[in-house]
Amino acid sequence: MEETYTVKVGEATPAAGGKPSAGPVYRCMYSEVGLIGAVKQYPKNKMLGQRKVSDGKAGDYVWLTYEEVYQKVIKIGSAIRSLGVKPGGHCGIYGSNCPEWVMAMQACNSQGICYVPLYDTLGANAVEFIMDHAEISIAFVQESKIQSVLSVVKRCRAHIKAIVSFGDVTSELKREAEQLGVSCFSWEEFSSMGKQNYELPKKQKDDICTIMYTSGTTGDPKGVIITNRALIAGVMTTEHLLKVTDKVVAEDDSYFSYLPLAHIFDQVIGNYCISKGASIGFWQADIRYLMEDVQMMKPTVFCGVPRVYDRIYTGINQKIQSGGMIAKSLFQYAYNYKLGNLRKGLKQDEASPFFDKIVFSKIKEGLGGRIRLLLSGAAPLPRHVEEFMRVTSCSVLVQGYGLTESCSGCFTSIANVFSMIGSVGPPVTTIEARLESIPEMGYDALSNVPRGEICLRGHTLFSGYYKRPDLTEEVFSDGWFHTGDIGEWQPDGTMKIIDRKKNIFKLSQGEYVAVEVLESAYVQSPLVTSVWVYGNSFESFLVAVVVPEKQAIEDWAAQNNKTGNFAELCNDPKARMYIQDELNKTGKRLGLRGFEMLKAIHLETTPFSIEKDLVTPTFKLKRPQLLKYYKDCIDQLYKDAKVGNKQ
Repeated sequence: MEETYTVKVGEATPAAGGKPSAGPVYRCMYSEVGLIGAVKQYPKNKMLGQRKVSDGKAGDYVWLTYEEVYQKVIKIGSAIRSLGVKPGGHCGIYGSNCPEWVMAMQACNSQGICYVPLYDTLGANAVEFIMDHAEISIAFVQESKIQSVLSVVKRCRAHIKAIVSFGDVTSELKREAEQLGVSCFSWEEFSSMGKQNYELPKKQKDDICTIMYTSGTTGDPKGVIITNRALIAGVMTTEHLLKVTDKVVAEDDSYFSYLPLAHIFDQVIGNYCISKGASIGFWQADIRYLMEDVQMMKPTVFCGVPRVYDRIYTGINQKIQSGGMIAKSLFQYAYNYKLGNLRKGLKQDEASPFFDKIVFSKIKEGLGGRIRLLLSGAAPLPRHVEEFMRVTSCSVLVQGYGLTESCSGCFTSIANVFSMIGSVGPPVTTIEARLESIPEMGYDALSNVPRGEICLRGHTLFSGYYKRPDLTEEVFSDGWFHTGDIGEWQPDGTMKIIDRKKNIFKLSQGEYVAVEVLESAYVQSPLVTSVWVYGNSFESFLVAVVVPEKQAIEDWAAQNNKTGNFAELCNDPKARMYIQDELNKTGKRLGLRGFEMLKAIHLETTPFSIEKDLVTPTFKLKRPQLLKYYKDCIDQLYKDAKVGNKQ
């Protein structure tokens, strides 16, 4: 009998009163076991590490112990209070992952002060908006970003008191800040101000711990309120889930931190590692040296997004294909042998110790040689990449699904359960989940294969959007948070992500894309009449189906001595590239970013029509129908673009 990993804790509800039907409520079966409670501190353990740079060259990792970090955190926390920021106040943190980022966060936590990550990937004005909207009093800022913060301070002066550099600060920047009425300190200067011992506030479970800003489908970023209770529950859920599969992080473990601390994923994993006395080493914040940093640090725990794992997969396969016939045959034999044993239910370290040692150990060495736990999040991991990493990495891989609003993971696969491949696993132990039918998209939560919008409730959920009760009301109904993601329950109680309700999604590297915004930009080109932009969480770039202006194509043909009818000209690769280049020029002119550019397009001679069921009566694009209609075309666009990228 097939094992299941969820228990039903609530019945299905039929459609009634204008509300759609909803499937039964499920909880992870392991939630009945209970969560681990208090955790101990390890004062002499290595806590935060960073490579020392001398003469422009990075050397070994230099570490601060837990005791050393604690002393620095208390001083920074005291200095924050000395500037009049009281418990409940707001401080911003802006910069790449580093020890100072974590210490600023912990200093805020120690004083009951809400920390607010600042980052600019949500748009050109995001930092200014967040500083003003969140009422930031003190901003902790990476040296290289101080100037950009000063440039917006004049429009946020109602709240900002000081800027604190992660390192040093020049006298010129200090003078510029003072002219704006804001103090500017180096890290050591600010730390030396923390002399008074303020009474540490007693934390309340519903106090705001952090406000994490995320993008919306339209308009300004929205601030997700995360309480102490939600963050602690997220950390303890991670602990319990790994405990179930004997993969808990211990004090002799080390975690490599490179995913942005401005996002919830790295924060929860980092806080979990700290709770276990483990070490956290940071990258140099330069993608060129990412793997060099990993090999120098030799972590045991590695988190990645699909784009990172896909690069590892591609790199390894290229090396294999460039090897000799004997080496390729040995690898394929070892791969198939171990894969077969994993499918039979053997654990990763039992499936093929022999081939792990003589074949796959080289892949493990590429990640430093000590990796035992791989975590994947931010977007679905392609099945073939997940299988490859499970077979070849000599470590277990756990894939999860979560949102900022769920305080990181709300579904997570269970290590060494190979049947969960391709899914995001059952709900975590602090979450209950159900599907809600979406009749207009053809998803039925009560069908034999239940499909619908994923709805959540539980202790790790956010408390609402900061200063936006209207947005909060939009996503909560009867106590259930509506994620906007479409899921499908699998027979074993795990969840598979299959679609997105709203027209916003993540690419494989984790960047959000609001396609309506892009389409409204691209259609401003005088060369086109309609544009449908497509992307998904398994791909790292966007493609599009474009209906060009007939005259524009004919003008291009005349200028380039091309002959043929409209359809023949639209099939000309040079015509496609001409339209694609012009669209991207329009996008750049309107401020679109690199990942929002089009990597391949198809020129369609016939406008999207109501008769073909591709648009609504008000001419809004019907995306599921467009994808079904152009599925083969989209697949070919991705295939051709990837071939072109390799050449």
